[in-house]
Amino acid sequence: MMQKSMILTSAMALVLLTGCEKAEAPAPTDTQTTTEEVPVETVPAEGAEATDPATAPHRFADWAGKWTGVEGMYATITPTEPGKYKLEMQSDLDTKGTYDGEDSEHGIKFKRGSEELSLRRGSGDETGLKYLAGKKECLIVKEGEGYCRD
Repeated sequence: MMQKSMILTSAMALVLLTGCEKAEAPAPTDTQTTTEEVPVETVPAEGAEATDPATAPHRFADWAGKWTGVEGMYATITPTEPGKYKLEMQSDLDTKGTYDGEDSEHGIKFKRGSEELSLRRGSGDETGLKYLAGKKECLIVKEGEGYCRD
């Protein structure tokens, strides 16, 4: 038993010494070396803006531009300050206006008159409007009011 222990100890010492055989100190360098600190920029992970509304400037920025409804109706979405939008809308023959919108969980919420409304993603079929039926890229305010990309 004692012999096994000595063999193991000798083998471990040999392994340690072999690793240290040719260690050399680095050559001296100029003694007046200056160290410049470089600021580290924090870059959000790819796709974080789309998944984290707290860091996204505009959650629905890809909705910017003009969306067309029926009979001359339209909605134009313009991102303004982070999380905010300007909505220019012709929502029926008698109602044309500009509204302040903001990011919400499922779309852009806004107030038109006394109504609290929201633009949300949907299809032409979901608008309930025959003219928009079959269109895939649409925004819906409520049944009978929707806008689609051409």
